[in-house]
Amino acid sequence: MSGLDLIIFGATGDLSARKLFPALFQLDAAGLLPDDLRIIAVARQEQTTEGFHHELLARMKSAKRQSISDAAWQQFAQRLTYLSADFSMPSAFKSLQTLLSELRTSLFYLATPPSLFATICEQLSADGCLAGSCRIVLEKPIGESLETSREVNETLARFFDERDIYRIDHYLGKETVQNLLVLRFANRFINSQWDQSCIDHVQITVAEQVGIEGRWAYYDGVGQLRDMVQNHLMQLLCLVAMEPPNSLEAESIRDEKVKIVKALRPIDASSVKDHVVRGQYSQ
Repeated sequence: MSGLDLIIFGATGDLSARKLFPALFQLDAAGLLPDDLRIIAVARQEQTTEGFHHELLARMKSAKRQSISDAAWQQFAQRLTYLSADFSMPSAFKSLQTLLSELRTSLFYLATPPSLFATICEQLSADGCLAGSCRIVLEKPIGESLETSREVNETLARFFDERDIYRIDHYLGKETVQNLLVLRFANRFINSQWDQSCIDHVQITVAEQVGIEGRWAYYDGVGQLRDMVQNHLMQLLCLVAMEPPNSLEAESIRDEKVKIVKALRPIDASSVKDHVVRGQYSQ
C-alpha cells in the first residue's frame, strides 16, 4: 500500500476554508506533508478545479492569518483537485471512484452537517469508493440528538472498523487546550492542589473574536448548544475535572472523561431557567 488520498467533503464550507485548507497549506509549505499525498475537495457547487483554487486562495488571503507566496501556493495547488457532487444523488461519487485506487489509502474527511454523514457513507459504498484501505474523519457534532448520534455510529460500523473511524473535535488541537494536560499532571505542585479543598469554583469562558458571520443557515439548523456546548465546552470541562489517567494514551484519557460526563447532574426542563441564560448573535 503506497500513497494517501485525502478527500474533503464540504470543501467550500466555513470549516474547510478557515481551518482545514490553511492548516494543510502550512504543513505543505513546511515540508511536512508526504510527497505522494493528493487532496480531493468535494462539494455541491459547480466549478472547475481552477475556479476552486482561485476562490480558496482569495478566502485564505482575506483571513490574513498567514503569508502566502506564489511558489508555496503553486506547490500546494498541484496536490488539490476539485469535484462537484450532489451527495444525495445516486452515483454521486462515480467520478470520485475513478480517481481513487485500491493501491492507495483513502482518508475521507466529512466537514459537513451531521445530517449528511450517513448519506455520504452509504453513497461511497454504493459507488465503489470503499474497495481499498479506507479511514474516515467526522467533525462534531456527531448527530443532532442521542438517537441520531446512535444512527450515525451504526451506519459507520457497517462500512468501517472502529479503529478506522476518527471523531474530531478541533478544539482539542488548540495549544492552550493541550497544555491543560501538562499543566495538571506534569506539575506535581499544581496536581496536588487541584481539588475542592483548594479550588472554590471553575468558570470556563470561550471569548471568540468572530461571530457566526455567513453561517446563519447552519446555526438555524444546529444551534449554539450543539455547536459549542455539548462538544467544545464539555471537552474543556472534562480536562479540567477529570482524575489523572493511568497514562496519556487516548484510551486512558477517554475513560477518565467518561467518568466526568456520567457524574454530571442533568438539567431538566423544570430547572433550565435556573441554570441557563440565553443570548442571541446580532451579527
